Amino acid sequence: MTVQQDRRAAAPQDAPWLDEGQQYSWRQYLDGTARFVEALSRDHEEHSALTLGEYELLVRLSEARDHTMRMSALADGLARSRSRVTHTVHRMEQRGLVRRSANETDRRGVNCVMTDAGYAELVASAPGHVRAVRRFMVDVLTPEQLRNLGDAMAAIAEACRVVDERVVDERESR
Repeated sequence: MTVQQDRRAAAPQDAPWLDEGQQYSWRQYLDGTARFVEALSRDHEEHSALTLGEYELLVRLSEARDHTMRMSALADGLARSRSRVTHTVHRMEQRGLVRRSANETDRRGVNCVMTDAGYAELVASAPGHVRAVRRFMVDVLTPEQLRNLGDAMAAIAEACRVVDERVVDERESR
């Protein structure tokens, strides 16, 4: 019996081990994602005043009406914890890239607003970001692979979103 067979024999029935093809895909996903994010992050550090996370936050704000989003919606859209987004916004606020304001329709809510300086920094960083995304992803894949990657990641994001919503519902029902 090989180590792999031994592991499979020890697996509980409700959590079967991954087969070789599944294991290959899983490990390639982990390795590829980690290397891709690291390459983009390194590129941002070298060519931009923004981190990759700050850039994505400004992109979200740039697409929002009046360049404004509620902090909780911003965190959800970025798939980040609210405390992590709060810390990032605080750092960006100190640099004049964003500001916080009261939500006019809900006193408990806080909005994040992109400033003119934030917009200028986003515009300055965008060409380098797009070049890096092209270099490390778009130009490496065929159009079909790129489309399949997008479809696969959308399915994964949706499965995770459903789990996240269940966790929130459980917390609120307590």
